[in-house]
Amino acid sequence: MKSTLKKLLPFAVVGVISGATTVGTLQYFNHDSNSADKSYFTKSASDVTFAGMNSSAVGDDFVKAAKTTVPAVVTIKNYQSRTANRASEQDLFDFFFGDPFGGRGQQRQRQQQAPDNMPSGMGSGVIISPDGYIISNNHVVAGANKLEVVLSNKKSYIATLVGTDPNTDISLLKIEEKGLPYLNFANSDNIEVGQWVLAVGNPLGLNSTVTAGIVSAKGRGIGILSSQGKAANPIESFIQTDAAINPGNSGGALVNTNGDLIGINSAIQSTTGYYQGYGFAVPSNLARKIVEDIKKFGIVQRGFLGVQSLDLSNDLQVAAYNKEKKTNIKAGSGVYVTGFGDNSGAEDAGLKVGDVITKIDNTAVTDFADLSIAIGSKRPGDKVAVTYVRNGKENMTTVTLKDQKGGTSTRTKADLSVTEKIGAEFDPLSERFKTDYGLNSGVVAKNVTEGSEIAKIGIVDNYIVIEINGKPVNSQKDVEKILDKYSGNVSVKFVDAYGQIYTRGFKMP
Repeated sequence: MKSTLKKLLPFAVVGVISGATTVGTLQYFNHDSNSADKSYFTKSASDVTFAGMNSSAVGDDFVKAAKTTVPAVVTIKNYQSRTANRASEQDLFDFFFGDPFGGRGQQRQRQQQAPDNMPSGMGSGVIISPDGYIISNNHVVAGANKLEVVLSNKKSYIATLVGTDPNTDISLLKIEEKGLPYLNFANSDNIEVGQWVLAVGNPLGLNSTVTAGIVSAKGRGIGILSSQGKAANPIESFIQTDAAINPGNSGGALVNTNGDLIGINSAIQSTTGYYQGYGFAVPSNLARKIVEDIKKFGIVQRGFLGVQSLDLSNDLQVAAYNKEKKTNIKAGSGVYVTGFGDNSGAEDAGLKVGDVITKIDNTAVTDFADLSIAIGSKRPGDKVAVTYVRNGKENMTTVTLKDQKGGTSTRTKADLSVTEKIGAEFDPLSERFKTDYGLNSGVVAKNVTEGSEIAKIGIVDNYIVIEINGKPVNSQKDVEKILDKYSGNVSVKFVDAYGQIYTRGFKMP
């Protein structure tokens, strides 16, 4: 059975998370000093400042910003079970870093997997409140069964993972401490290309490293989140910088010369795996919205426009679409509507296939990255003004955003379905498959969410779940029936891609 399953089931790479990629996060926090709920979002003195061209002035600005930033940037150590089978994060890193091992990176990782008392990966994080909230990357914390946070003064804490969002590669952690140094958030909408910035993190094991550069570009959609299959609805509108960042900078700070957070460093583009002049950070305004949602609701509240679209700024995509559909759409600025999803707010508001979206709330939409962040920073029920061109004429309509189920209200963790809580969906196995391979029951895992309870015990897409809590499962309804309103430890029996059978458990969220 083992060899046959190995042939028929899709291959799943087993590996450990790496802290290799680098990311910087910026947020803009509005702090009400009179509020009983002490917010970790504090308003900066000014949104954007520029270093002067005088070299001494630039040096002074960098020194002040570095002194502000370094104490608020931490090292995050990710510990994973040595025996857990998980999809490797190395593919994410190879996308940007290249594979310095000549294609042997994943094999090398499996052979040199870290012992249980050693971290499987390390990255960076940024303290955003005096009471211990820390923002980082999702890929820095993914798969961890223990997260250790080390401050710049070498003091160490075990952190609680408050929540994550693979769609933006953002995570929120908490340590139990008070009076911590933290960073203010600036308004990332106000940054300018050419503005001086500092990147602060822990690259290559070198703690509290500060590098300087400029904002090279804004609104970069580089395809890293969607290409890895970890994000169901990725939002990419990165800040690009030439400040030197390297493996280990992931989750660290990108700041302006005030020392205000403008981004979270997430990735570098490189053929060698090390700095070659291209770094990318999640804008602070987007990061702020994500962590606010996680803190308030326990989950991210995501509004959807409900359109299928074509990025007119991408000549190759336009050409491919024209060839496939036998159309003659011209490339240019904006996003072309090719269809609508179920319960589409855009379709309800009167948009049609062939319309070109050019603005959201009077902010120009030149490509899909612009549309992604404009809508991705909204919640279900929010209304947006959509400007579009139809038959050469500009029009405007108001769209009420919905969630993926067509709802217009926010939800909490208590509102989630069983499969949403554990982080996977399930397809039934055919009776013939069960007969041929000697299985009495089973469902195929699909859409496994990174960092979810199912993922933590080693299940990835296409693994077969045979039993839950000792009961056979043959459909998603079986899974939901067993776990609905259930609390406590969950036992899962499953088969991996090699035909090996495991029984592992997790605590029901």
